[in-house]
Amino acid sequence: MGKTEEQILQLLSDFGPLSLDDIANELGKKPKTVFRWLRKLFEQEKITNDPRTRLYMLPEETETE
Repeated sequence: MGKTEEQILQLLSDFGPLSLDDIANELGKKPKTVFRWLRKLFEQEKITNDPRTRLYMLPEETETE
């Protein structure tokens, strides 16, 4: 896993669910670039996404209603 992927996981661990823009701002990167890393992490099942809120989170933070 690359440095940026590790930074994303650390951000989600520290702050909880975050939007694409929040993550991009924290990393100082463009949202389009960050989205590619998020998609990769999602495909590896290291993060989840709530399509309703568009927030990314670690799997154990997934909210159930």
